[in-house]
Order: sequence, then C-alpha cells, then structure tokens
Amino acid sequence: MATERATDPEVAVIGAGPAGLAAALYAGRARLATVVLERGASGGQASTTHLIENYPGFPEGISGPDLMQRTEQQARRFGAEFRCAEVRGVMRDEGDAGFVIDSNEGEVRAPAVIVATGTEPVRLGVPGEDRLRGAGVSYCATCDGAFFRDKHVLVIGGGDSAIVEALFLTRFASRVTVVHRRDELRATKVVREDAFRNPKIDFAWNSVVDEILGGEKVEGVVLKDTRTGERRRMDADGVFVAIGSRPDTRFVADLADLDQRGYILTDDRMRTRTGGLFAAGDVRSKTVRQVVTAVADGAIAAVEAEKHISGRG
Repeated sequence: MATERATDPEVAVIGAGPAGLAAALYAGRARLATVVLERGASGGQASTTHLIENYPGFPEGISGPDLMQRTEQQARRFGAEFRCAEVRGVMRDEGDAGFVIDSNEGEVRAPAVIVATGTEPVRLGVPGEDRLRGAGVSYCATCDGAFFRDKHVLVIGGGDSAIVEALFLTRFASRVTVVHRRDELRATKVVREDAFRNPKIDFAWNSVVDEILGGEKVEGVVLKDTRTGERRRMDADGVFVAIGSRPDTRFVADLADLDQRGYILTDDRMRTRTGGLFAAGDVRSKTVRQVVTAVADGAIAAVEAEKHISGRG
C-alpha cells in the first residue's frame, strides 16, 4: 500500500524510535497522511540493542535492528512517509490552529504533532572524552563492539544498560572492566548474576573516570576512588559510557510542560498542555522505559491525534 508524498501531512511524528514507528503505523492505518521526521537512522536506541528478550511474541528473542526494521516496514505499508530531517523548533500556526515544524530541510505544517524523540546518552564530561569520541570512546556497544576484538575495554556505569553492554562486549573483547562509583550494581538481579558468572568481566568498584587518556586513540583512563580521592591509571583500548540518558525537549519547551529532568509531562492519553501536541515513548515523564511501553505510548498518541483532527478529542 502506498500513498503520495505528504506535503502537508495531517500527523507529523518527530522521531523514529519504537514510539514514533508505532505512532506512524497507527496513524497511517487510520488513513491519516503521516510523515515521520528523523535526523538519523530509524529505530532509536532499540536498534542498537543486540537482543531484545522481553518483547511479547518472540519467545527466543529478536534483535533490536530486526524488530525496528520490521516495524518501519509495517508503517510504510500503511502509507507513512519518512524524511531525514533534524527538527529545530515547533510553533503554533495560529492561522489554521495547527503547528509549524522548523527543520533543516524546511518547514512542515500539520494539525497534530507527536513528539517521540527518545533520549540521548549522558556524557561523562571529563577531559579527553569529546576529543576521543569515535577513537575508542563509544556510547553504543552494539554499534562499535566488533572493533575491539581481543582488546581490553571499560564500561562505565552500574545499571541494567551498562551491564548488558558489558555482557555483549565479552563476545569480542578479551577483558571487560565495569567501572562503577559504588560498591554494588544497580542492575536487576538476573543481569547482575550473568555478569558475575562471566569470566571475562571484572569490576573497578567505588571508582569514577577523571580523564580519558590517549593521543590518536584511547590508551587508558585515570580513575579516582570515590572514598579516598586517590587517582590511578588503568590501561584500556576502549571506553563505553553507559551512565544514563536525557531527553532533548528544548524545541517544545514553549508548548509543553517539562519535569525537573526535562521530560515532557502528559496525561494518560499522551496529551500535553497544548491541544494537538502529543508525546510518546522515552521522551515523556514516566516510570518504565521499555520498547513495549514506548510502542504502547505511540499507539495511544496516534489514536488521540486522530480524535483531535476529527474534532472528537
């Protein structure tokens, strides 16, 4: 099923992660002219996950890239159009009570907008990090792990995402050191147990990275003991940062209320304080951030967008 290019769509979805793809699928299936604006590749952070084991319907698990590719194909089948564009702002179009989306590829006007931009990795903010990004500093083990075959790498963080990254990296690296600021992991029990059983994984407890060392590529880090302040060098070939994520919501700050961390506040119908503007997935303030909850958010947002457009919202 195909549709013509949606010059002036009825629904504009910003972001093509799980929430955005689900929103596009549901909006397209509702016969709404739908455009998805995404600055990078479709799939969001889910597409960098090697194996998703808790998405219903896949008892053996499914790779993140495969699941996201299938979802995009499904959205396209229902007529959703995808454009590569970076959104810089969203404003009310008082002329027709809709919205004007400003992007590097020009303006897009639509009566309903669904923000599904997800989150981006939090950086360490230490010397050497920016300079060596892409030269040993990474924020995605699935993307870059294969470059570190038979190498020693560090994973910074102690939550689920960090430990899952560490486990994945053992497929390639000869040694994986998890650097954590506390003396116990925050990861869930099953993930912790897998890490403790893996002979390739060791831990640098009560430690934070003070500096990343290297000339043209990473050669090591300076670790600081969080209890004593003592600094020491640890040689390594790569540094994978997994200390959390934050939303990029500045472009809708004038139209939506944000919580103290910058996440968009919505009701259970994904509505923001501005009629016709919805938020879905990890970008909104919520307690559970999983692919399955993002997909649910996207579906709800699309249904509510259709109600808004038809005057039933």
